Amino acid sequence: MDRPILELRGLRKSFGALKATDDVSFDLRPGEIHALIGPNGAGKTTLIHQIAGTLKPDAGSLHFLDHDITGLHMAQRVRLGLARTFQISSVAPEFSALRNVMLAVQARHGSSLRFLRDVRTDRTLIDPAMECLARVGLEQRATVRADELSHGERRRLEIAIALGSAPKALLLDEPMAGLGPEGAREFIGLLGRLREEMPLLLVEHDMDAVFALADRISVLVYGRIIATGSVEAIRSDPAVREAYLGDVA
Repeated sequence: MDRPILELRGLRKSFGALKATDDVSFDLRPGEIHALIGPNGAGKTTLIHQIAGTLKPDAGSLHFLDHDITGLHMAQRVRLGLARTFQISSVAPEFSALRNVMLAVQARHGSSLRFLRDVRTDRTLIDPAMECLARVGLEQRATVRADELSHGERRRLEIAIALGSAPKALLLDEPMAGLGPEGAREFIGLLGRLREEMPLLLVEHDMDAVFALADRISVLVYGRIIATGSVEAIRSDPAVREAYLGDVA
C-alpha cells in the first residue's frame, strides 16, 4: 500500500471546556478523494484550520510527504505542496481572473519583490497562470475582473489560485457551497479530473457530490471521527445514519 500523503495522528484542540477536535486520526492517500463530513458544529472548520496551518493543535501531529508539519505555519505548508480553498471566497475582487492566479504563481516563485519588471507582461507568471485557468475551464474569462464572474466561476477561480502554488495535495472547504444542480454537476466533473493529478481532502455538505466522488469518507461528530470507510460502508453504518446521514443515505 502506498504511504499516505497526509497523516493526522491524535489531533486535539479545545476552546475552554469545548473539545473541538478530540483525538482525530486519519490519512489522505495517493490518488484518492477523501471526504470529511459531519453536521454543523462538528468541528470540521477547526480541523481544516489545523491541517492548513492557521490554527495550532493542542496535541497530536501532522505529517505531509514524510515531513512533520505540526509546527509549520501555513505559508511553509503551501511551499511543501499543501494548498487549500476556503468556504468563503478569498479572491481579490478588483483583479482579473488571470492576475489572481498570477499572484499565486508569483508567491510560489518567491518573486513578490520583482519590481524591476512589469509583472503584467511577465511570461514566467502569465503562462503557468493561464495553464491553471485552462485546467478549471476559465481560460476564456482570464481578463474578466473577479467581481464580475458568476458564483460558480469564482469557485473555479479559487481552485485555479490553489493550483498556482503547484500543490501535491489540495484541501477543499465546501467548494460547492451555493452552487445550483448544474453547477454542482460541473464541479463534480472538475474534481474528478483533478484527482488524477493529486489527492483531494474534500469537506462538503452536498452528499450527492460526496457519494459520487469519494473513495473514502470520514465522519466527524462533536470533534471525533466516528467512522472512516468506503461510500458503501458509511451509507450502511448505523452510528453514522443516526448521527448525521438520516434519510439522505
